[in-house]
Amino acid sequence: MKLDDKLVQKVLLSGSYVTREDLAAATSEAKKKNISLQNALEKQGLLTHELLGQAFGEALKLPYVDLLMLSPSKKQVNQIPESTAKKHHIVLFSDIESDTLKIASSNPKKKGLSAVLKELFPKKNIQLFFTLPEDLASAFIHYRKTLTTSFAEILKDQTKFAPEIINTIVEDAVLYRASDIHFEPEDGEAVIRFRVDGVLQEAGRLKMDYYRNIVNRLKVQAHLRIDEHSRAQDGAIRLVLKDEKAVDLRFSLIPTLDGEKIVLRVLSEYVRQFTLADLGLSTKASAAVREAIAKPFGMILVVGPTGSGKTTTLYTVLRMLNTPEVNLTTIEDPVEYKVSGINQIQVNTETNLTFSEGLRSIVRQDPDVILVGEIRDSETAEIAVNAALTGHLMLSTFHSNDAATAVPRLIEMKVEPFLLASTLEIIIAQRLARRICETCRFSKSVSAKELQAMLPKKNNVTMKKMTVYSGKGCNTCNGTGYKGRVALYEYITITPELRDLFLHNPSTKEIWDLAVQQGADTLFHDGLDKVRQGITTMEEVLRVAPPRV
Repeated sequence: MKLDDKLVQKVLLSGSYVTREDLAAATSEAKKKNISLQNALEKQGLLTHELLGQAFGEALKLPYVDLLMLSPSKKQVNQIPESTAKKHHIVLFSDIESDTLKIASSNPKKKGLSAVLKELFPKKNIQLFFTLPEDLASAFIHYRKTLTTSFAEILKDQTKFAPEIINTIVEDAVLYRASDIHFEPEDGEAVIRFRVDGVLQEAGRLKMDYYRNIVNRLKVQAHLRIDEHSRAQDGAIRLVLKDEKAVDLRFSLIPTLDGEKIVLRVLSEYVRQFTLADLGLSTKASAAVREAIAKPFGMILVVGPTGSGKTTTLYTVLRMLNTPEVNLTTIEDPVEYKVSGINQIQVNTETNLTFSEGLRSIVRQDPDVILVGEIRDSETAEIAVNAALTGHLMLSTFHSNDAATAVPRLIEMKVEPFLLASTLEIIIAQRLARRICETCRFSKSVSAKELQAMLPKKNNVTMKKMTVYSGKGCNTCNGTGYKGRVALYEYITITPELRDLFLHNPSTKEIWDLAVQQGADTLFHDGLDKVRQGITTMEEVLRVAPPRV
């Protein structure tokens, strides 16, 4: 059951969870900022995750269960076959030995569900609960296959702590091209998971006593306090692996109810000499980027959520600009890619070397090109825009859902509209989608009706019959059907007409409507092109970049 805006509106009004006035205000805000009604209500403090679940449960006359809080175990989830669970949107979350089993569903009125449950558990009483779709998705992670790792074999003998186990874990992560390594304490044990192609997959488990030794060892390597257990700590580690290749790791630790949770971000390991085509930019988009960076000054913004590949895109542009006659300087937190010929500065809050303070100093260093890792506040935004105005080419990232939203957000951060009109050259928005594994890729023809049914109910896209591709799953891709990632892009080249529009404090919709008239296209349409080319799947595109509503 898809919780689209119309359904959310109906349920909340029928249960008197919000007033019509509040709903109208939230609906207006959702359209203005191009976000869902649910997000708009949450931002205004009128709705919580739990309240929405209770509202739908009440409408369906079923109790609501929050699986995010309850967190069913892997053993419970696997009592229902993966294909059945995903087809009927169900998960078991109670004691499997009990006479009455508790089943949560995000679509409890689905036709045939009762018969399926009776077939699965013929001798049990079934108590059905409603849960939100995102709650269900969190439980489905238990269906992911455990990665085959070298360190898992070593962990079978946990009689004593082996310091080299950390190197082995990192070597396994590098082998799988993981971007992050998660150490997550649970009841009596810790789970190690790798983020491979943007998706977390379990890689091994270890007893808590053994895990505590690993935590202390990592703290020592990151030059952190081992006697501190109640606050977050951040650091950096450099490991030299068997092949004598150094791997840089960004260390982040937070205390949780079950123990200290660690995430290691693997930096720089998989970066090669990318070209714009390698990243996934079309010929037309590449030409627009090349035109923007050929100018002696101005601002190039890359926007998107955390982990969408913004820094990789900017570094690809930096490499194109990296010539002996050009002075390139960056300020980042952290410096993720080390490149010779570029002056790279690491943010250090302890010495007051912030983005804004560092940027002030950089401007006095006679730079030609400046990269600011992220525009986080109004002070940094103002300095960056002024630097672009005074003869520097400025590259930066910014958190924004899409290209058109970046301008209203910068204006909200007190950047003068006339400065944006004078400096912005191009805004690029991006997302990362998983690539289909080339070893097990196969094609099939899908009708326009089937494709249309896959889209959100509210959309303005007309689909046509086409050939799509998928991965069957093989040893090369660890049975997932995917290997590697590709970026989906949309971009807005700033034209004289758009510069004039910026001066009138425009909405996101006004900017995008004009950009479309001048040839801009959405992330979804770029994804659709990559589906046709057999690079990614329709499911992936809809997951990371659904069509605008």
